[in-house]
Amino acid sequence: MTDMFRQIKDIKNAENQGKEVTVRGWIYRTRGSNKMLFLVMRDSTGIIQCVGSRDDIGEENFQIARALNIESSVVVSGRVNVDERAPEGFEIHLTDVRVISPAERFPITKDQSEEFLRDNRHLWIRSRRMNAILKIRSTVTGAIHDFFRSRGYHEFTPPILTPNAAEGGSTLFEVKYYDRVIYMTQTWQLYAEAAIFSLERIYDVSPTFRAERSKTSRHLSEFWMAEMEAAWMDYREAIEVAIDEVKYIIRRVLDTNREELEILEAGPERLEPIIEKDWPIITYTEALKILREKSGMDVEWGKDLRTIEEETLMEHFRTPVTVIQYPKEAMAFYKPIDEGADAPGPVAKCFDMIAPEGYGEIIGGSERDVDIGSLTEALQKEGEKVENYDWYLDLRRYGSVVHSGYGLGVERLIAWICRLDNIKDAIPFPRTLTRTTP
Repeated sequence: MTDMFRQIKDIKNAENQGKEVTVRGWIYRTRGSNKMLFLVMRDSTGIIQCVGSRDDIGEENFQIARALNIESSVVVSGRVNVDERAPEGFEIHLTDVRVISPAERFPITKDQSEEFLRDNRHLWIRSRRMNAILKIRSTVTGAIHDFFRSRGYHEFTPPILTPNAAEGGSTLFEVKYYDRVIYMTQTWQLYAEAAIFSLERIYDVSPTFRAERSKTSRHLSEFWMAEMEAAWMDYREAIEVAIDEVKYIIRRVLDTNREELEILEAGPERLEPIIEKDWPIITYTEALKILREKSGMDVEWGKDLRTIEEETLMEHFRTPVTVIQYPKEAMAFYKPIDEGADAPGPVAKCFDMIAPEGYGEIIGGSERDVDIGSLTEALQKEGEKVENYDWYLDLRRYGSVVHSGYGLGVERLIAWICRLDNIKDAIPFPRTLTRTTP
């Protein structure tokens, strides 16, 4: 049955000139007169104009098709014609139109607000814009799997429901779990650290939850992280893996999704030069110096970089930049002190990768502390119950080795690649502080 139907992308070439085809899809636009019918159809692969007259498709079909609203599902048959005046240079001269399901008047029209479109995301997901974003998202996640598997990493899937915090208790989502409370995962990291003593090099792409009370265009409450963890690897080596991974993903998007990038006005010409360049690695202390000397922004040493500092810093770079050795006091409990660092105070063996064009942090990672004493002290300082982490400390009691890992924010990366104004459009159905539907 499916062999008789052609996808739109496959018929838009000169070799199909004059050939009879049958296409199924939805009406994207429609117009006409008493004599002619113009339907622009879409399927998952693209759009094509279909042209027919009363004589071509018959009086009854002509009148039925003229009355159809956009998003009506139809099957059309006709001859392919090359015509530069048609959208994308091709059209189908109709010989038949068969209505599968007529649509009611579609609620989405031009010039509606972003919030209206998100309220109706279940319908807006059909748009060419969302179609393009979701295709690129699929390419990105597929590239992540291919990148790590090609390097001998094993996919490891952690629990979503966890008993403790890993990134601070203030952003935990509580869940009623039978007769007690547990939490939605903030990161796979603690479980990944257990797994590397078995599999050595692992990765995953999975949902993550942070109860951050933020309404910015860069935050989601539910998002996806692509994380890796590796035994026998220090944080400098992890940085090189991270740079290689992002370049690999961008190359895959350029190879696969040029048409989608054009639809989004995020053309390949801005990404192609980036992957051919070396990406700088600077210290937190050097970042503050750049902000002070080049932007007149005086940031007190010891404070974490906020959005405004990251955006200002990246005004001086055209590629992603990796910032290393953030102050230990501002870091999570598991990040060890870098004793060899040249800095005004204790810094951690950690890094953030920041994207250009104002898209902020896309990767955060570190080496992991292997000293039970310093881990215990850091947990106590954060007000955590050390006994809740006893299983985690076991990992240091039985043959611990140097190991590192990082997490890549999938939506953050997609937002930058697609040049999106808001991260909420990088995920099919966003969840935020104020949005839980549709």
